[in-house]
Amino acid sequence: MNSGAVIGIAIAIVIVLAAVMFLTAARRTDVRGAGALSRETRKRDQPAATGSKKSATGRDLEAAATASRTATVVKADTLLPSPWVEPDIEAIGLSRRKFFNRAYIGLMGLGLGGFAAASFVAFLWPTGGGGGFGGKVGAGKLDDILLNIRLNNGFFYLPEARTWITAYPADAVPKAKKIYPSLLLPGMEAGLVALYQKCPHLGCRVPECKSSQWFECPCHGSQYNRVGEKKAGPAPRGMDRFIVSVSGTGDVTIDTLGGAALPGPAIGTNTTGQEAEGPHCITGGE
Repeated sequence: MNSGAVIGIAIAIVIVLAAVMFLTAARRTDVRGAGALSRETRKRDQPAATGSKKSATGRDLEAAATASRTATVVKADTLLPSPWVEPDIEAIGLSRRKFFNRAYIGLMGLGLGGFAAASFVAFLWPTGGGGGFGGKVGAGKLDDILLNIRLNNGFFYLPEARTWITAYPADAVPKAKKIYPSLLLPGMEAGLVALYQKCPHLGCRVPECKSSQWFECPCHGSQYNRVGEKKAGPAPRGMDRFIVSVSGTGDVTIDTLGGAALPGPAIGTNTTGQEAEGPHCITGGE
């Protein structure tokens, strides 16, 4: 096939394709315009009379709304102050009474509640073994305690145990074994006695009298020798005492027995034979 024939076939194909495209475009136009109004129809829908009222546009509606607004401030009605009314004195007094009554009852309730809570905690809290009064109190080394007794002119006070510690003479131990409970003898044999600070009469704290070398109660005049045996006054017995123990290393422990000391010796007990060594502190006499 020569080149002229090929060119003719190509031109024919282009013509056919152009015809197909033209027909397709025309059909789409017909379809798109099927639902559209014609120019004549739109003219007929317009008002026939030139003086008829024209429909409002969006711009017209906006302008009308703007014109309807006003910037005029409308003055509010003048409010007159309320007339003053004198308060009711009785009502005020009643309110004060209610306040103080409620405060008083509230404080009483808090106080009773705190007391009950403290009592409950104290009841549950274990006593003894804590290193303070009511348990076993470490007093130190035996040699140190004896030295302190000499330095303090015969007396040594241990505040943790509420106890006076004094020296017990070795030559009085045989007599002590016949009178004192066996629980107290180890401490006496070690040369110590631990005396509760309270007077057996009415519980006053008994101080030492360094001039007489006795314990003399300033409340009612009860007197005890240096190891707590009663010498004079209204006390029913000698000074109460605690158990003293000495370990193998020389550590001294005072067992305060939950605060309940062992009763002191009966009236007339005098294992040491000590008499007053000077003027009494409560009477000044020999």
